[in-house]
Amino acid sequence: MPKRILQGVVVSDRNDKTITVRVERSFQHPVLKKTVRRSKRYSAHDAENKYKVGDTVRIEECKPISKSKRWIAVELASQ
Repeated sequence: MPKRILQGVVVSDRNDKTITVRVERSFQHPVLKKTVRRSKRYSAHDAENKYKVGDTVRIEECKPISKSKRWIAVELASQ
């Protein structure tokens, strides 16, 4: 099974080797037919602490690293 790759913005880098990434998705509401934006926050592993708040990054699914970390930061995405 292929690993999912998501793109989002780093909203927190306070923890050691961990970043919090906000991923937005947009979809059409089934009744109102209006485009709706929803966001979700993921904790991702950042071994070298190289990503900072405001960076757009790609995260990839991985095996569980801790209680809440199931993603790893792969690369800095071009904006």
